[in-house]
Amino acid sequence: MCSVPRSLVPSHGSQPAEFAKFATCLALAKYLSTFNVSLSKFKTKLIASFIILLPASLVLLQNDTGSALVYSALILVLFREGLTGNILIVGFAIALLFILTLLIVKLIIIAFLILMAALLFYFMRRNRKNIIILAGLLIISIGFVYSVDYTFENVLESHQKKRINVLLGKELDLRGAGYNVHQSKIAIGSGGLIGKGFLKGTQTKYDFVPEQDTDFIFCTIGEEWGYIGSLVVIGLFVGLLLRLIRLAERQRSDFSRIYGYGVASIIFFHFTVNIGMTIGLLPVIGIPLPFISYGGSSLWAFTILLFIFIRQDANRLQLL
Repeated sequence: MCSVPRSLVPSHGSQPAEFAKFATCLALAKYLSTFNVSLSKFKTKLIASFIILLPASLVLLQNDTGSALVYSALILVLFREGLTGNILIVGFAIALLFILTLLIVKLIIIAFLILMAALLFYFMRRNRKNIIILAGLLIISIGFVYSVDYTFENVLESHQKKRINVLLGKELDLRGAGYNVHQSKIAIGSGGLIGKGFLKGTQTKYDFVPEQDTDFIFCTIGEEWGYIGSLVVIGLFVGLLLRLIRLAERQRSDFSRIYGYGVASIIFFHFTVNIGMTIGLLPVIGIPLPFISYGGSSLWAFTILLFIFIRQDANRLQLL
């Protein structure tokens, strides 16, 4: 078993990465709300990307990949402000191709890519520009397929590779990388429909699940309050996100609207990934569940992130 007694875990104090989230949202909102700034311009896209990537890179240098990935959620703000959806499609395609390459023989994937290119070539307008674009995409895709193994083996850390392999079913490591998720799923499943009751969960009470009060706190909810309790928590988060989007849309200033979408994006990423990794649908990257996970820095950061927007909404009628 890989759990460590809480008494032996050192205190990390405040975490600047948590507070950088609302600062980044404010900076992005300030820039995009500036007069004559449009995401149709390459310069605007470059500066907006720099605002997002700078804090993410600094956090990544501290070996906190999970917190660094949170900043990718701000791309949703850029889409709301006019960024083309092609980038999102390309991102999903890259992620899907990466996963398939780890699971399927490369020759099969390459054959599929060639078949798709042939079908597109048959149905598309056969002008020189489209043929060059299609051929370029095919070459880039094949090159990406052959680069996945190198990236996976030489760029990712060993614990990251193990977590991905466990998630994809390539490894069964119930005493190592897969221990937390395995025990978490047992805890949630044992909760049944209505749960075992407050503080009566055996998996969590006897510390079978590590980090059950921080990153894996959702399994505590699932075991003690069951399917109904879990559904209530998910419903509350969905309601909060829908409310944030509604408030953001009614703002009179661009700054407040953009910041509101930034708040919604950050909370959405934390909510989705935290619950996803707890039930084994996403790799474990170690990010808290907003307003529920234990941790002073996280709670303060989410509170400030949300309350700044609440204050902006309260003052919206003062704007002409």
